[in-house]
Formats: sequence, structure tokens, C-alpha cells
Amino acid sequence: MENKKDSKSVIKTSIGAGSDAQKQSSEYARSLIEASLDPLVTISTEGKITDMNEATVNITGIERGKLIGSDFFDYFTEPQKAREVYQEVFAKGSVADSPLTLRHKNGKLTDVLFNGSVYKDDKGNVLGVVIVARDVTAQKLLSRYSLSLIEASLDPLVTISTEGKITDMNEALVNITGIDREKLIGSDFFDYFTEPQKAREVYQEVFAKGSVADSPLTLRHKNGKLTDVLFNGSVYKDDRGNVLGVVIVARDVTAQKLLSKYSLSLIEASLDPLVTISTEGKITDMNQATVNITGMEREKLIGSDFFDYFTEPQKARDVYQEVFAKGFVIDSPLKLRHKGGKLTDVLFNGSVYKDDRGNVLGVVIVARDITAQKQLAEREIAGREKELMRIEELERFRKLTVGRELKMIELKKEIEELKNKG
Repeated sequence: MENKKDSKSVIKTSIGAGSDAQKQSSEYARSLIEASLDPLVTISTEGKITDMNEATVNITGIERGKLIGSDFFDYFTEPQKAREVYQEVFAKGSVADSPLTLRHKNGKLTDVLFNGSVYKDDKGNVLGVVIVARDVTAQKLLSRYSLSLIEASLDPLVTISTEGKITDMNEALVNITGIDREKLIGSDFFDYFTEPQKAREVYQEVFAKGSVADSPLTLRHKNGKLTDVLFNGSVYKDDRGNVLGVVIVARDVTAQKLLSKYSLSLIEASLDPLVTISTEGKITDMNQATVNITGMEREKLIGSDFFDYFTEPQKARDVYQEVFAKGFVIDSPLKLRHKGGKLTDVLFNGSVYKDDRGNVLGVVIVARDITAQKQLAEREIAGREKELMRIEELERFRKLTVGRELKMIELKKEIEELKNKG
């Protein structure tokens, strides 16, 4: 009897222990549920709410007692859509980030992302669905703010997936391509460039380096119009640092190119050699007059040392450095050497040029060919020398003539004196 009694005590103790463990597990699960800041709900296979946390009470404004056993879908602005997502959980086992909108009893709407998965008993039987409705109000506001920034850009701005497909864009891209937004979404970004492969290589460079700046490309409008752009891009990531894609800004440089062509026409219109030189003293551009006076091809001049084309390179360097020191220099005499050996006297005039922020980019040089002026001056000097020589000869002749006259007078005087004596 004692053994039976002891057995009953053991069984009773085991049951009590099991009950305590289950109770602790239940309390732990409840603390996890309540710890969630997002609405969390358990729903039966019939779509009825079986449990929820306080966040669900707050977002709906409905008391816990009234929520229990009620139809889960009644709290959404689109009950049928909510039901379809719920059924999808049963079909797939889970669902992630389905957008829905919850309605508070006072009418306030909250955008949420519906995430759910089935839960089962220890035998694998499906008991219902666990739903977490992530409040994305703040994210949507941030998204709208970001979108307003995107649309505020006058330059085409595009987000591109890791597969090179357009995921979003602003109106400027629609305008520059002539393609509707709906057709642009999901299309291959590179198809809108005159050189798709080059555009793809620049895009891949963004992934390799993290960013790229001012890569020249040309966008094609559907009507055939071409627009020169500078491609600037950087990768963008999620909050875990995973790369999601690339953000591209394509700066329209049509106006700059027109201005550049106008500037180039002014440069070429100059009869004097005109050169732009970097801060390192290397030639960055020049006109045809520079090519002619040096006898060097344009390609060989670009990137070469500017001072090598003078008979006195160090003197040329000193004048160049003077431009940086003073901001400009006027009429410094130097001599350019043609590759064939011909020398040309020039007056070196230069000034610094800057970007729109005031940073010095280099020096613009105009070398005025003064060969003609020098020849004219030499002729004038030679003419003056001849004139002086002539004057000197006349003076000598005059002195000689006067001397003779004086001697004749003296002779006459002597003769007269002799006559008088005789």
C-alpha cells in the first residue's frame, strides 16, 4: 500500500512539475509577445483572433476582450485583401512584408507590413497563424520625403537593382528618355544609352569602387534626340550593410558642352598661340596656332611639359610661377622653339583660371608673336643708324668745306699783304 501511495505521490509530483514548466513557458511566451512594439496576433484556422499583445489593442482602439474571437480581417481597410494574404500564409507556410492598412476605431489609419507564419502543435498539425504587423508610418513618411528630394532634382535620378533593372526614377528621367514611368520600371537601364556596354561598365565600376563620378555618356530620347550627361553613382545599402543597388544621377551637360564649344571657337579664333596649363605645368589644351608655332602634333602637346618648348625653360617656368603668385603676368619676353629649329620671339601673357568654387585649376597663356614688330623695330633702328651716318658724313663734309674756305681766306689775306709790301 505504501508503494502504491508513493507511486501516486510521484505521479502527482511529476504532473505538478510539468504544469509548472508549461506555466513558465507560457509566461515566457507572453512576455515575448508583449515585448514586441509591433502588433502581434494569433489567429485560428477560421480567421478568428485567439490572442494579441497590447500594441494590437492600441493600434485598433479595441479592448482585448472584444478582440478575442472577433474576425481579424474586420480591422483592415481592405478586409478581402487581408483575407487573401492570410490564406497565402496557409498555402506557403509564411508571408513577408505584404502592405496593408489597419483602421483604429476613431478612424485613424496605420500603414503596416503584414508578416505571418503558421504555428503547429507537437504533432505537426496546423493550429493557426501568427501575424506581426510592422507599423511603417515613419518609413512611409521618410520615403515620401526621399521621393520629394528625388523629384526636386532637375537631373535624371534613377535607382537600379543589382541586376541592372530600374526600380525607381524621377520625372526628369521620364522627360529625357520620353518613356513612361511604368515602362521604365523593371527595364534594363543600359538600353537608354547610345553605348549600352560602356554604361554597363560604369555601373559595374560603381559596385567595384562604391561610387563613380563624372563618367561621360549619352542618353537617347525615344524620338532620337541625344543628351550628353555625366554619370555619377553610388551603391545604397540596407540597415545591415547589404548592397541593394545603385543610385544614379545623370547630370545634363548639354549647356556646358555648348559653352565649351563656344569657348573653343574663341580659342581657335585667336591668331596667337593660346594654351591652358595644369597646376603641375602640363599642357591640357591649346589652339592650332600653338601647333603651328611649335610644329608639334596636338596629341603630343597634350600632357607634355609646357616649358620644354622655350629656348630658356627655367625662365619660362619662373614666369609661369609668377602667374600663380600674382594671379597674372603681362608681356614677359620669351622665345619659342619650333621642332625644325626656327625661333619665335613672343610676349608671354597669362592669368590663373578657377572652378565655380574659386579653386585654381591652372593657367591660361597667350604668347603674342612679336616677330613682325621686332623686324619693324630693327628696320627702324637700321634706318635711324643710316640717317645718323649720313648726318655725320655731312658734318664731316661741312667741317672739311669750312676748313678749306678758311684756308682760302687766309691765303688771300697773305697774298694781299705781300702785294702791299711790294
